[in-house]
Amino acid sequence: MKSGKPSVSVIIPHLNQPEMLDTCLASLEAQSLERGLFEILVVDNGSTMLPEDVAARHPGVRLFCEHQPGPGPARNLGISQASGPVLAFIDADCRAHPDWLRTGLETLQASPEGVVLGGDVQIWRDDQARFTAIEAYEGVFAYRFKLYIEQHGFSGTGNLMARRADFDRVGLFAGIQLAEDMDWGQRACRAGLRFQYMPGMIVYHPARRSLQELCVKWDRQIQHYINMARGKPAWKIRWALRALAVLVSPAVDFATVLGSDRIFGLPARLKAIMVLIAIRAHRARTMLALLLQNGKVVWNREASV
Repeated sequence: MKSGKPSVSVIIPHLNQPEMLDTCLASLEAQSLERGLFEILVVDNGSTMLPEDVAARHPGVRLFCEHQPGPGPARNLGISQASGPVLAFIDADCRAHPDWLRTGLETLQASPEGVVLGGDVQIWRDDQARFTAIEAYEGVFAYRFKLYIEQHGFSGTGNLMARRADFDRVGLFAGIQLAEDMDWGQRACRAGLRFQYMPGMIVYHPARRSLQELCVKWDRQIQHYINMARGKPAWKIRWALRALAVLVSPAVDFATVLGSDRIFGLPARLKAIMVLIAIRAHRARTMLALLLQNGKVVWNREASV
């Protein structure tokens, strides 16, 4: 890396995914943006083995350790060590399109202060000729950043870019008890920031390997959502109604599957519909079950250390 201050600091939280981290770092080395214009900070969040060998294979990568569990605290440590005026966030199990950083940086430089960019997250498939059932489902319904930004006012942190000065107006990410991307996005909107969807800022994420993995992912998200819902007026009634809406929602989303340009072929669409029904039923059942018990944070380990 050239001497001097970088334009962008790329921050990557990591937990027990050394092979995926290696792939992620390789994709950053292949960026069309000049290497001297960005730095890479990996923050390990309590892995069984610190990915020192992986980081060493990629010149210029800085490795840190954050023992407080959760991707939010890991990103916060990376932010504290970053030196660039722009912060870019990607996850260790993702890989970046070669133009990811250049597209984001050029767009942000041409945008007024207060704009936060969220990009497109697509499902990475090793076999481009066919879809597994999970790939078909997640190709349509996972990582819907355009929807998150335009309808819900936040962007996922797996593909996020913001000026450091704007980020500081909002504050750091929340801990393990909340969906930190949604929480930060809500605070950002209250602080006057505006999210912008950038389709050319592309990151790829592998599909889950099984229906069980997909259910575990939703269990974690549902726990975050109920943590945020508790204490609000009539939250139990609203939560129960929301669960019932989730249960019947596949009838509405069949059209989404059939019209999606993210998958192709009738077999893939039928696979996506089958997983859609199974996942929505699991989500509704889990949501209703949580009304009968005191929820417990589920992520990778307990919140206390």
